[in-house]
Amino acid sequence: VQLQASGGGSAQAGGSLRLSCAASGSIRSINAMGWYRQAPGKQRELVAGISSGGMTNYDDSVKGRFTISRDNAKNTVYLQMDSLKPEDTAVYYCNAQVRTWLAGTGNFWGQGTQVTVSS
Repeated sequence: VQLQASGGGSAQAGGSLRLSCAASGSIRSINAMGWYRQAPGKQRELVAGISSGGMTNYDDSVKGRFTISRDNAKNTVYLQMDSLKPEDTAVYYCNAQVRTWLAGTGNFWGQGTQVTVSS
């Protein structure tokens, strides 16, 4: 199973970016999906998560600004980031709990995509 993230880049404070992450491989089904981020010198933290049924949860720091969604037919999760702040600058990683056809259920990570917000 591979997770391919895209959509990172640079934005001004107050601007928007949209991240995408597509899962591929021997996928039977995908349970929870989510986005994490890691800023320099800090631990990786959960930004937003979404269940297979569409229930979402957000870190308090992004509530009202970020929106997570998924397209189950495409095995893809999205993160719409609006009203960006400089403190949102980090490497963003997608994550998925995947039930595979051959190897049971596993936790998989994307390669990370840089988001830089300037003031």
